[in-house]
Amino acid sequence: MEQKQMARQMIEFNKNVFDNSFSAMSALQDQAEKLMLSILDKAVWFPEEGKKTMTDWISSYKKSRDDFKAAADESYKKAADYFNAAEKKQTKKAGKNKRT
Repeated sequence: MEQKQMARQMIEFNKNVFDNSFSAMSALQDQAEKLMLSILDKAVWFPEEGKKTMTDWISSYKKSRDDFKAAADESYKKAADYFNAAEKKQTKKAGKNKRT
């Protein structure tokens, strides 16, 4: 098997593992958020400022989580584009060598 093809498959495998792990982590965080909000709704003694702080915190980590996912997806896309470009370049070079 060609090295570039192996590297591309390895990157695709890593992306799939990352996507699955990220999805599981997101589901866990979402469940923790629901539990925390449920507890806060029932805790009449908890101050409103504290509840607002918690909801702000939730919004912040969700935005950071989405930004992290977007950055990782962009990095995987760049890696895939690099290998696609290298493969096209090699194909063109091989085509020229056959003609001579």
